[in-house]
Amino acid sequence: MSQHRQKTVLSGMRPTGPLHLGNYVGALRGWVKLQETHRCFFTIVPWHALSSEYENPKVIKEYTFEVALDWLSAGLDPEKSVLFIQSEVKEHAELHLLLSMITPLPWLERVPTFKEQQQEIQDRELNTYGFLGYPLLQTADIIIYKAEVVPVGEDQAFHIELAREIVRRFNRFYGEVFPEPQMLLTEVPKLAGTDGRKMSKSYGNAIYLKDSPETIRKKISPMVTDTRRKRRSDPGEPDDCPVFTLHKAFVPEEKRAELAAGCRSASIGCLECKKVVIEALIQEFATFREKRAYYEKHPKLVWEIFEEGNKKAREVAEKTMAEVREVMGLVFPGGQSTPGKV
Repeated sequence: MSQHRQKTVLSGMRPTGPLHLGNYVGALRGWVKLQETHRCFFTIVPWHALSSEYENPKVIKEYTFEVALDWLSAGLDPEKSVLFIQSEVKEHAELHLLLSMITPLPWLERVPTFKEQQQEIQDRELNTYGFLGYPLLQTADIIIYKAEVVPVGEDQAFHIELAREIVRRFNRFYGEVFPEPQMLLTEVPKLAGTDGRKMSKSYGNAIYLKDSPETIRKKISPMVTDTRRKRRSDPGEPDDCPVFTLHKAFVPEEKRAELAAGCRSASIGCLECKKVVIEALIQEFATFREKRAYYEKHPKLVWEIFEEGNKKAREVAEKTMAEVREVMGLVFPGGQSTPGKV
């Protein structure tokens, strides 16, 4: 690592099962690069999953393990980043509670995703405080490590601006404790799933990072392409082809331009074009599959890696909370909050 001070990054993922190509392109691939240049904290966030999965919480541990496997296999390195489980660092909950005392209710009610997801997810009751307050918990996740940079897609931009408002309000009341986190806007390509819609676990159309070469072929080969191409001799438009969204994410630009020209001139067929992206995916994730097979056979090692990360995260979070209690006047003689006591 370089000798100059590295900016602190925090980002996380809800444990909803194994990761798909959209998760990889939109976040994980960028995180692997960030750990080379920044001080990174990456967290799996069971409490966020609980806000919608509270009726079936037992799956969260299994899903957490799946995400952990994918992170380690994709190249997140515990020697370069702190990899941890949010719910194992209880200070997150304490800071969330304290922030809830100063955060105006309308700030949470105006978060766009609150009403949007209530409308989209009809099979669960989401009119709960936990669901309303999860952007506040997200703020606690970020600022407890005094993160200066948060890589997010545009759909999360409102959440980071809310975090900045909360930080400003806290600092105004109690003193300059937290830096205002800055967004690192990441391009999140809209990858099409196997049915042509946006790739999503909930749609059942995802291509997973752990899929075998045979599964990748079976999923992509029958995908619908540009509807203009009813016959092999019909020219098409790659920008209107669901499969070509995968090309844009995984096929080198020079080859992609060649395929696009062939599509528009009808000099290549859709099956030929699909084979290129299929082989690109199989090659890209060859090492990933090898690593994942190893970690699957050694679950104890995976949990040990994350427990070590939990300890590192806890040390930082404890220091931050000692400072928070001090500035808020919540340090009592002989109590657990007394500086120096754990």
